[in-house]
Amino acid sequence: MRFSTFSAFVLVATGVSAANFSTETIATAAALNPGNYYGAPTPPWNAGHTPGWYYGNGNAPLGIFSILDSVFCGLLEFLPFFHCPKAPHSSPPYTRAFYNLDCGCEDGSYLTYGLVEVVEDCQAMCDSISGCIFYNTYHDVYAKGYQQYTCTLYKKVLTVSSAKYCGGQHQPDGSINHIANSEGYYKTSPTA
Repeated sequence: MRFSTFSAFVLVATGVSAANFSTETIATAAALNPGNYYGAPTPPWNAGHTPGWYYGNGNAPLGIFSILDSVFCGLLEFLPFFHCPKAPHSSPPYTRAFYNLDCGCEDGSYLTYGLVEVVEDCQAMCDSISGCIFYNTYHDVYAKGYQQYTCTLYKKVLTVSSAKYCGGQHQPDGSINHIANSEGYYKTSPTA
């Protein structure tokens, strides 16, 4: 990723010293924009996907560059597209559309996906992304019991008929993943 002219302008205009952040960190933050699905241009149901971000209080999985901690979130406040959720957050009421499925959602209204620790973290992410009105959480289970708690965000309300991604992707260790405990939630109006 390249350090963009826009990123440099934002840092100069806001008085933030580039010395406070590495060029790679600034480029990673600038990549969290709608044009590349907030760092996750390949949705989780396609081969070669990578989560765009991690949000939670646990330890971020290896290989995730956009860890939404206080330092990185401080940098994101100076960029126009993506801001970390505020805690505590007040959000519109959500309604559960489905739960306990063995498949996650797959839909063209995909906005982004990342990893979280609890369902409330995914709700907070949906509240922070413009246009998000539906989120789907599930455990992506790999060999030897390793699993990631995936949070996928969408710009339209989905139903159980959208739960088409059941895993089945071959992993580098030869195993095949599967999906467990998929839940979907929607709100009545998008976050502005």
